[in-house]
Amino acid sequence: MDAGKRQEEEFIHLIRLAWDLRRRGLGTAVELAPRKEPVLLVPRPCGSLRVMALRRKGVWFFTWGRGESRRVRALADDAADHIWGAAQ
Repeated sequence: MDAGKRQEEEFIHLIRLAWDLRRRGLGTAVELAPRKEPVLLVPRPCGSLRVMALRRKGVWFFTWGRGESRRVRALADDAADHIWGAAQ
């Protein structure tokens, strides 16, 4: 998969997450910096939570740091709940 197509898929996953977080009362912003991966910014008192979508072995994940505890499958029913909890 070429980089442009991959980044487009990342963007689509992040927009879906942004919509799910909006339903939970959280505002978000998508950062589309040139030559960088798309990032979903979730405002919080100590600075924005930066969420990225990534694909590993054919499976899409949201990640907001390092380690298993800061990663959730993008298509999981409770993905937005995990991100919402991390943003509190």
